[in-house]
Amino acid sequence: MLRSLKDIRGYILSALDGEIGCCKDFLFEDRAWVVRYIVADTLKWLPGRKVLISPMVVGDASASTRQIKVGLTKEQIKASPPLDSAAPVSRQYEIAYSRHYAMPHYWGGSAKWGSHAYPHLLAKEAAATHLPTETDADCNLRSAREVSGYRIQAKDTKIGHLDDLIMDYLSWTIRYLVIDTSNWLPAAKKVLVAWDWTGLVDYKRSRIMVNLDSNQIKESPEYDPRKPVNRELETVLYDYYGRPYYW
Repeated sequence: MLRSLKDIRGYILSALDGEIGCCKDFLFEDRAWVVRYIVADTLKWLPGRKVLISPMVVGDASASTRQIKVGLTKEQIKASPPLDSAAPVSRQYEIAYSRHYAMPHYWGGSAKWGSHAYPHLLAKEAAATHLPTETDADCNLRSAREVSGYRIQAKDTKIGHLDDLIMDYLSWTIRYLVIDTSNWLPAAKKVLVAWDWTGLVDYKRSRIMVNLDSNQIKESPEYDPRKPVNRELETVLYDYYGRPYYW
């Protein structure tokens, strides 16, 4: 269930009663690196509107039809709180969003999604058990498009740039960075680096530090975007770096 965000971008979003547009972007929390929302391009249906879709109401993402199922009606989405497309998503907006859809909020627990590991489990809880307040601290939600192209810095030198992010489609956790080494290696290739192996992310300088040596990355298994990231590939990757498996 590991999926490329670059690949999913552009999928049609199908509500319970019709299409609402397509997947334009993803917003992830910059501390936990968990995708919290799909940003929908509503095309001609709601021109000029920035619409967020929570993973709590998202179903399958079909590679054959390039569609994502959304468990909301078009009227529910149309009546959602308006969002300034030029402004960041605040905690106050998220509170209004969760109240509109009667959704439990995801923050405040010890797991990725409140007290759960997966958004679909959190969605089964009553919203009344998660009463968000105006005093909740702001989180920082980042755009996947924004970080695409960030420079990657190994322990000893620059090694390329961020080309894509690989997400666990069950937990919506970002598992891997896809690094394009074309501006560093003569024989350019793409490689995977687990998010757990990164260090500081400098959003002001558009740079991500990786806790690996450049030679390790240079000789690491090559990533082919045409092939799925499965457990076999993950095992080869973790064995190469001598890291304990996360699964």
